[in-house]
Amino acid sequence: MSTQRKPSVREDGISEEAVEHYLRIHPDFFEHHADLLMSLRLPHQPGGLAVSLVERQVMTLRQQNHKLERKLKDLLDVARANEGLADKIHALATSLLAAADVNAVLDTVETSLREDFGAQHSVLVLFEDPSAARKFKATRFVRIVDREDAALKTFSTFLASARPRCGQVRDTQRDFLFGEGTDEIGSVALVPLGKKATHGLLAVGSFDSDHFSPAMSTEFLRRIGELVAAGLS
Repeated sequence: MSTQRKPSVREDGISEEAVEHYLRIHPDFFEHHADLLMSLRLPHQPGGLAVSLVERQVMTLRQQNHKLERKLKDLLDVARANEGLADKIHALATSLLAAADVNAVLDTVETSLREDFGAQHSVLVLFEDPSAARKFKATRFVRIVDREDAALKTFSTFLASARPRCGQVRDTQRDFLFGEGTDEIGSVALVPLGKKATHGLLAVGSFDSDHFSPAMSTEFLRRIGELVAAGLS
């Protein structure tokens, strides 16, 4: 039969749990027993030198401070990025207001996506009667598609939701938007234009499969979609 004592019971009969409980409800205990505080020693690391409890607390506070500084830096980086996006969207809005006709609107959107937002691939699909395509200037950026086109069935869920969507798309969707042989596009942002995508949709592709993530916020994409829809109206 083993004579080893349980680790949670001290020689004086007071359990470690009782000591812990007492210190938790009396956090100012060491303020009245400073000499005891200074005499406590804790190992800095396994096999390392012992340090006082005060020194250990200082090190812990420094570690916590470093973590808070990193979190603050991340928040500031996000805030700066959002501010930059807001400025670009404002510039897009003012340019759209100055557009004289629908073709100027389309040119403005394409230029803004390419130069301001760094879009690697983008296409604007307009839901129009193909017979009306002649009023639009022929560009690689604009596609005129009948709303009842069978090829749009693969986008039915997205069009029904009428909300921006980010992530990877099916091969058939990618080929429809950007053409065959565009396997290098890893992720796509889809933006409806108008309520229930009345005017069509905007698609922006990236080579980076993580650039447009399903977890990312779509607030700025929604604003861009609203601006483009207003310009088309």
